Amino acid sequence: MRDEPVIGVLALQGDVREHVAALTAGGARAVTVRREGELDAVDGLVLPGGESTTIDRLLRAFELHGPLRERIAQGLPVYGSCAGMILLADRVLDGAADQRTLGGLDVTVRRNAFGRQVQSWEEDLPVEGVTGDGGPVRAVFIRAPWVEEAGEGVRVLARVGSGPAAGRIVAVRSGDLLATSFHPEITGDDRVHRYFVELVRDRLRGRGHEERRGLGSAGSPRGS
Repeated sequence: MRDEPVIGVLALQGDVREHVAALTAGGARAVTVRREGELDAVDGLVLPGGESTTIDRLLRAFELHGPLRERIAQGLPVYGSCAGMILLADRVLDGAADQRTLGGLDVTVRRNAFGRQVQSWEEDLPVEGVTGDGGPVRAVFIRAPWVEEAGEGVRVLARVGSGPAAGRIVAVRSGDLLATSFHPEITGDDRVHRYFVELVRDRLRGRGHEERRGLGSAGSPRGS
């Protein structure tokens, strides 16, 4: 297994440059992804924030929606922040009439949940598996979603601690899928990205073990 996983950032809209920098600091070789061939070359993928309906339309325009949905179903590790959380969700409340998601996360998210009621804001949050001895993560919410309901197989990593949204779920993980309502890429704190890079490394270790046993090949789908 190579020590430096190749992790793509979907480069259709959003904080692409910031995610690339955070992944690089976290020990990955970060690349941008706009085409199916580029998607095929990565070990993991980040879905950045932006406008979920616009990214959905661009995924279809670039003929990436189907291939990416298939890679996720095959076990591709993916981290979605803000709009990326919406794209990973199986169910969306307050979405556009024709909005599609990539799916994979057994959650119901509410789009623009913080919206005009709470507006953009910041809070220091403990995030399971991420904060450790380094203190809470500075969570920046910008017209962010939250998770209304999480399925049995979804682990809640963080909840809002105060204010009108107190108790709302804002970070989750299910298998190799990770999602946050907030934007860690814009704070200079790369711990969430390091967590994801290690998740991808763990996935590669598992794949390499299977290949050595003759249970898979470099081109075969990866199980969950």
